[in-house]
Amino acid sequence: MKVIELNKKATASNDRDAALLREELKSRGLFLINLMSAAGSGKTTFLSRTIKDLEGRVPVGVMEADIASDVDAAAIEALGAKSIQAHTGGCCHMDAAMTREALDAFQPEGGMIVFLENVGNLICPAEYDTGAHLKIMLLSVPEGDDKPLKYPLMFEESDALLITKTDALPYFDFDLEAARKRALALNPEIAVFPVSAKTGEGMAAFEDWLLGRYRAFTESA
Repeated sequence: MKVIELNKKATASNDRDAALLREELKSRGLFLINLMSAAGSGKTTFLSRTIKDLEGRVPVGVMEADIASDVDAAAIEALGAKSIQAHTGGCCHMDAAMTREALDAFQPEGGMIVFLENVGNLICPAEYDTGAHLKIMLLSVPEGDDKPLKYPLMFEESDALLITKTDALPYFDFDLEAARKRALALNPEIAVFPVSAKTGEGMAAFEDWLLGRYRAFTESA
């Protein structure tokens, strides 16, 4: 398994770098998704389910960004998907330069959906453009439905919100409708999908939406 050590490069031009990377990836037919959430929201479990569900329909690769360890990349690789572990050297997020460095080491194939599983927290990843074509965030039921009130930027920046671990709803005081309304108040364009990667509930609706965005991307490339 590949593991790449990344060192964050402080730059005031991250947005410019991200825009250039986005266009380069588009020309290569690579659809990059920035997947963001707090730690423990179920990103790797969600990715594992998505990879299985999309098998034979579109190739999927995953770049796992963590401060340390390679357990997430190992879990993805065990599914037969292309993966790489990127260590951020203590940084709490990925930026465009770090994403480019990871992609250079990853060497994804054209026509692939590439998930960048960002470092787990609800603050820093929302502040830095990675060059992704789509931003998806996960909010798990155990975290509570008040997170849009506490971390508004993450919801404002995301194209889709997946409310994960819905199989745990009977055990937590989580109001799905309140979470949805709070997210839409911050971002009226955000697509909201309650899902359980464990049971598969809601995953088909999300995957249909994702494939629609992927087709629109490939048609405009």
